[in-house]
Amino acid sequence: MANSAWSEKILQLLRRMNNFHLPGSCRPHCFRFEINEAQVGWIPPHVASRRVALWETEFDAPVLRDVTGQINWGGRSSVLRELGWKPEGRWFKSQYGPATMDCIPVFQKYSVMSKFSDPPLMWMERAATSLFGVKRYGVHINGYTVSEAGEVSMWLARRSPTKQTYPGLLDNVAAGGLAAGVGIKHTLVKECQEEARIPAAIAEKAHPVTTVSYTYEEEDGVFAEIQFVFDLELPREFKPRVGDGEVQEFYLLPIDKVKELLATEDFKPNCAMVVLDFLIRHSFIEPDAEPCYQEFVAGLHQTLE
Repeated sequence: MANSAWSEKILQLLRRMNNFHLPGSCRPHCFRFEINEAQVGWIPPHVASRRVALWETEFDAPVLRDVTGQINWGGRSSVLRELGWKPEGRWFKSQYGPATMDCIPVFQKYSVMSKFSDPPLMWMERAATSLFGVKRYGVHINGYTVSEAGEVSMWLARRSPTKQTYPGLLDNVAAGGLAAGVGIKHTLVKECQEEARIPAAIAEKAHPVTTVSYTYEEEDGVFAEIQFVFDLELPREFKPRVGDGEVQEFYLLPIDKVKELLATEDFKPNCAMVVLDFLIRHSFIEPDAEPCYQEFVAGLHQTLE
């Protein structure tokens, strides 16, 4: 039978990562972020209250208006960057360091669209996306090995202590956000090479298996994220190596140990969700033995509508 204390910890993780859907969240007070009548996000009240010429209000919904006469999506993006705002005196965190909304660093552009398959309506700096509750997409790779006896072990990364977000916590073997105009498989191969020195010839064998989606709110805004998940069986003799400095160390751990760690504070939360999904798909968590099985599955696939 399942360990009830472990199961409750996992439920707490899933509630935390989906708190935007729970009673008491800011969702009833958020404004819909619309471009050309397509909803692309949810704007928290503290952001929506700072309306500027960028917005027009129609049925209580902020609508991006083309104030420059440029109808291309790059034009909208530049307007948003010039007129973007943040409550005075507050700083918000990003993986690139603190920034105000008046000076968002252009390190990584994210496409803004209603659905992933839609043409982008604009781009937005990654650091600003939570202010407008737009969906962010990423790629996460479960790197694992199978022994001659059939025992599965998983490679986990320990994040660098200098990372701006979740320093020192456990992570997937490789992961990264999807920048504007960059494909999923290209991102996978790039992140594998940069973070874990996994050669392209090996990384390209990764299999797309699912998506993990969740929405949570923090003081910096609404985080709506969808991760494209890949499984990559690594050769038994292969060992990931530290690459671009975002990781300090790699560990190869038996699945039972990985499962145990999921219920601790040692895991980056969304990476814990990706690993939880792996355990379910590979039958390391089964419905006959886990009373919360259905809740686990539902908590891994909550989309923002």
